[in-house]
Amino acid sequence: MGLRRTGRAGAGVVGALCAGLVAVGLSACGGAAVTDATSPRACTNASELATWPLARLANETVAVPTQAVDTASLAALVKENYGGILLFGTTAPKNLGATITKLDATTGGAGLLIMTDEEGGGVMRLDNLVTAIPWAQTMGKTMTPAQITAVARRVGAQLLAAGVNMDLAPVLDVDGRAVYPGAADPDGFRSFSGSTATVIADGTAFMQGLAQSGVIPVAKHFPGLGGSSGNTDDGPASTLPWTTLEAGGLRTFAAAIAKGVPSIMVSNATVPGLSSIPASLSATVMTTELRQKLHFTGLVMTDSLTAGAISALHISVPTAAARAVIAGADLVLLGDLGSVKADVALAKQTSQGIVLAVEHGQLSRAQLTSAVLYDLTARHALLCTAAP
Repeated sequence: MGLRRTGRAGAGVVGALCAGLVAVGLSACGGAAVTDATSPRACTNASELATWPLARLANETVAVPTQAVDTASLAALVKENYGGILLFGTTAPKNLGATITKLDATTGGAGLLIMTDEEGGGVMRLDNLVTAIPWAQTMGKTMTPAQITAVARRVGAQLLAAGVNMDLAPVLDVDGRAVYPGAADPDGFRSFSGSTATVIADGTAFMQGLAQSGVIPVAKHFPGLGGSSGNTDDGPASTLPWTTLEAGGLRTFAAAIAKGVPSIMVSNATVPGLSSIPASLSATVMTTELRQKLHFTGLVMTDSLTAGAISALHISVPTAAARAVIAGADLVLLGDLGSVKADVALAKQTSQGIVLAVEHGQLSRAQLTSAVLYDLTARHALLCTAAP
């Protein structure tokens, strides 16, 4: 019920996701948990999570970075039951896939969410295991959507062979500037085009190629960083005005949702006319707009909460993480701090911050459990089956 079953959906991503939501007792797709009338108790992911301590629930909402070459740290993070593990580095052990498969077998059906960034161009990881592909903007100018799907399908197959079942791509921001991403522009070459229609066609083609290979695509950065005032990694930044996004950049995410995208990453930028705080901490952005108005039923994850746009608020990462989950995030992403010790320490502090939010009445256990259910559904994890 773990890694190798995750994301095998192709064009049927919506159906698979809804089936998973029904299986865990969520009604977002119009269904309820299916149980055997002759069974003395219904065994579902939700019923199992009711027995978990708060600390484990909190861990499941945190995605922790590590270096791909450091398999010892990878094993330690798996043991702590973190919801996701983000692999950094250009080199990985050749047996990484076998190592992750063995670790996956230790999770008791919870499975693993192993992710990395394989967008193309200058944003690539695991170079010795995954063949390089062009920048998204280059693909948008030189390839048809069908060719882009084929490229993403090959990347996905190589990722899955390496044990990675989630790719933090495609970028669905609309940005036609032919520049390297940096402090002034987080997108540039990372965007398929400055044309909304082209981003929809090419971005969803990349998304579908990954899904066809069995890898979970993550559309980013909701509600659209194209044309933003700066890079949130470096400090505070704002998107284009909300009314402008509604007519342009937001449409790319609506199209991805219509085609069944299973996960969306929310940006750390503020949205003029909608949210004066980072979108990753905003209930208006994640709950009202993304969940309720766009009817997204998949996994909502934040951009890195170690970013400059978050630290500029003068709040700690654990506090930001708790606020993100309260606002509607299911998985909070932490960036690489440069040392395993620092990354592990921050992960523990972040989980503790979420636990404290529950204990202080700021976050209900029910909402925390709901976030974990979305995490489990994304990777098709089944903690148990109904008794015969």
